[in-house]
Amino acid sequence: MKLTKYTHACVRLEKNGRILVLDPGTFSESAEALAGAAAVLVTHEHNDHIDVPAVVNALKENVNLAVFAPAGVAENLRNEAPDAAARINTVEPGSSFEAAGFDVRSFGGQHALIHPQIPVVANIGYLLDGNVYHPGDSFVIPDGIDVQTLLVPLQAPWSKAAEVVDFVIGVRAPRAFQIHDGLLNDNGLKIVEGHVKRLGAKYGTEYRHLAAGESVEV
Repeated sequence: MKLTKYTHACVRLEKNGRILVLDPGTFSESAEALAGAAAVLVTHEHNDHIDVPAVVNALKENVNLAVFAPAGVAENLRNEAPDAAARINTVEPGSSFEAAGFDVRSFGGQHALIHPQIPVVANIGYLLDGNVYHPGDSFVIPDGIDVQTLLVPLQAPWSKAAEVVDFVIGVRAPRAFQIHDGLLNDNGLKIVEGHVKRLGAKYGTEYRHLAAGESVEV
C-alpha cells in the first residue's frame, strides 16, 4: 500500500485504487487528504485529529464516504451531517471490520493522561491490514499481532521522550515513521528523532522521517 504523511497526525493510505484517511485534523492538510477517500478513521475527538467541518464537507460531497470513530465523535458527526448518519460508524476497542478494502482492527480505548484535572476521552488505535498501526494519542501496544509499520507520536502534552522510545521498543516493528510532530520545531525534532532512531535500531526498528506530503510504499 502507499502511505502519505501529512502535517501532524494525518495519514493517507492507498491500495487497489481506494483511499483511506486517518485523523484528518486541523493541523493537517485535511481537504487535500480527504479528496477521493472512501473511508476515514478517527482516533479521538481532539481538533488536531479531526477537522469536523472538513469531514462534514467531505461526507456531503462524497456519498460513498464512510467514517469510523469512537462513540462521541460519531455522534457529533451525525448531528453535524444528519443526511450521512448511516455512513458514520461507531468503533469500540477490540473490534474488526472492513473499510475501503482494508482490514481494520481496533485497540486501546482511552486517550493518554494529560493531567488528572483534565478528563480522559476515548481513543482508538487502528491496525490496517496487519501492517500499519496508528495509535492516536496513546502508547497502547496491539496484542496478538506483529506490527510491520508503526506510526510514532513523537511529541505531545501527554508524553515524554522516554515513553516515545519505550513505545517503539515495545512494538518492535521493522519500520517506523513519525506522526504527532506538529508542535516540534527543528531543534526538538532532531533531538527526539535521534533518540528514537538510535535506540529503536537496537531492537530491530528502522526509523525514518517523512516530510509532510511525502509518500512511501509499505
